[in-house]
Amino acid sequence: MTRRLLAFAAAAILLGAAVAAQRQAGHRDGEGADRSNMQLVGHDDLQGRSAYQPEIKRQGNRWIAYVGHHGGSAINPITGKEEAHGTSIVDVTDPKNPRYLAHIPGQPVGAPMPNMPGMGESGGAQMARVCSGAELPRADRNKFYLLRAYGNTAGSAHEIWDVTDPSRPNRINVIVGGLTGTHKSWWECDTGIAYLVSGDPGWRVPRMTKIYDLGDPAKPVFIRDFGLPGHQPGSTGKPPADNGLHGPFSTGPKGNRVYFAYGYVQDGVVQIVDREKLLKGPAAPTEANLLYPQISRMDLPPNVGAHNVFPLLGMPIAEFAKEKDNVRDMLAIVDEATGRDCATSARAMMWIADITTETKPLGVANWTVPEASGNYCGRGAGRFGTHSTNENLTPIYYKRLLFVAHFNAGVRAVDIRDPFHPKEVGYYIPAVTAMTACAAGPAGAPCVKGIQTNNVEVDDRGYVYAADRAGTGLHILEVTGAVRQIANFH
Repeated sequence: MTRRLLAFAAAAILLGAAVAAQRQAGHRDGEGADRSNMQLVGHDDLQGRSAYQPEIKRQGNRWIAYVGHHGGSAINPITGKEEAHGTSIVDVTDPKNPRYLAHIPGQPVGAPMPNMPGMGESGGAQMARVCSGAELPRADRNKFYLLRAYGNTAGSAHEIWDVTDPSRPNRINVIVGGLTGTHKSWWECDTGIAYLVSGDPGWRVPRMTKIYDLGDPAKPVFIRDFGLPGHQPGSTGKPPADNGLHGPFSTGPKGNRVYFAYGYVQDGVVQIVDREKLLKGPAAPTEANLLYPQISRMDLPPNVGAHNVFPLLGMPIAEFAKEKDNVRDMLAIVDEATGRDCATSARAMMWIADITTETKPLGVANWTVPEASGNYCGRGAGRFGTHSTNENLTPIYYKRLLFVAHFNAGVRAVDIRDPFHPKEVGYYIPAVTAMTACAAGPAGAPCVKGIQTNNVEVDDRGYVYAADRAGTGLHILEVTGAVRQIANFH
């Protein structure tokens, strides 16, 4: 076992008992939700569509939520037609009274991707990113642009839409088509550089990165393809993290780093890359060229995946205040739970790595929801374990709190001010509604409805948005009590 794997194993052993002891004193509110230090402000059912990523953007005096969806279909009451799940656009300016503005249909359900079984991963339009023309270097300053992933099977693409009037979205172009899948892309609004998670038929894994300059979204400029050595065409042997890239996180030109998460449920790999070398280095996907921008690579244990990563840079450590190395760079790594009743995979958790010395990342902590606190494995209602964190760097929460989507355990607020000892301080588990779908199970198994909080985001006002995979909609939350005291609302 490598030193890096030993570090993660040690973190799990040392901290497991402490984590398991955590228990919030929650209560049921009037709507049947279970909560602690978080409360519901507003809700939109998103037409009952299985939801993935919410993106919240301020557009003038309005706040607009763009929500990507997994595959499936539902009636759109605005048009009266059945439409394949795509992108929901919701006005959340008044979070108590969200208004559904438009639905952009996505790709119909098709055959599942290789190495990614399950029709829920097929079709749809899971990812949404939005930039204003005023932010982008060469765009129309009066417009707002939606970058969205279209589909997750043959015929997938990445598209640009004009959402200046979010009630009337208009497609501008297809950046790249002919893909076999898409997923959790990243778009730098200040530079226009986009890291598009793509299924390229020529590559050896279901997902890799296509990098484009979208500084003028109407005129995309291709930069290069990227992935781990062994993913590229012509390579041999079993590819590392063979279900491919899940998502990147870029710190832009100022931070000059891109963090890549590969292998979303097992055999995970986290890669730290020099952004400038990535964008300006030789583009041909040879092994040497793929390694050129790499600063370090962390190979996780076989039963740990890397669904998404979230850098926590320049964290002051109170415990080390009197010592020389009292500021650390950390990285949250989130695994994805799969299956029903905890029967098909190891516990998916959030892991914390110390990346102060980037060439030698070290696993130092983990965090999970104690299963016994809600009998989560025995509910028969879908997945239990982590899936994703918020990605907004608002100073209200950054380096203080992380919000973690935890499937049937809802959204959890985690105090990460001491990243060596992350501590849960609040949660919200929404109530089941008539829209909530049955959890997938063996043939003939009874229908058991349950919340599946899939993805979470925050806005610069401090509201928390939880999107439900089981079709329950978008829950808009505010923090209260101990969680609000930790946050920086001043």
